[in-house]
Amino acid sequence: MKYLFTVDSERKHEIKIKRSVFIAHLNFAETIREAKDYIAKIGKEHKNANHNCWAYIVGEKGEIFHSSDAGEPAGTAGKPILNALKKHNLTNIVAVVTRYFGGTKLGIRGLIEAYSQVTEETINLSPLKKIVKTETFKIETSYDFLDSLKYKIKTLNGQISDFEYADKIKFSLTAEESEKKGIKRFLQELEKSGKIKLI
Repeated sequence: MKYLFTVDSERKHEIKIKRSVFIAHLNFAETIREAKDYIAKIGKEHKNANHNCWAYIVGEKGEIFHSSDAGEPAGTAGKPILNALKKHNLTNIVAVVTRYFGGTKLGIRGLIEAYSQVTEETINLSPLKKIVKTETFKIETSYDFLDSLKYKIKTLNGQISDFEYADKIKFSLTAEESEKKGIKRFLQELEKSGKIKLI
């Protein structure tokens, strides 16, 4: 299963290439509106910059994306930023790269490399946050069945927590989307045979 990732807080990173300064800003954005608000915010903070180029990706599957060269030659800024985000399977993400021109032209290839590099380095500043959809089941079982149940859940990649001990044991079982079907089927079979109760 292909996982998607995002960042859990703002990241900022700066590089210098032939006296031009490139400052990348990365932030979490769940909607197009949030992405655009962040782009506008960085644009205001760096209103004297030559360019504030940007890209964003939103949506559960990263299906909505857009980018802008913001005055740089077509295809030299927005697309390289967007490609770096896609390469890392990011979604719910907005990136703005601010450029202060240093007097030396970098050329088409140089610009593409610069915008790619600063975005890539900013992404790599710290580990990304995996986006995982889960479902939680609440289970009741007997003490004598608990150990074999725990072992089986482990082999199905389920996570168990929140134990409550009384005449029976209650606990929560969390499964990732990809494992959910198998776990659900397994639990339903156990419930039919009276070994557990789904509550």
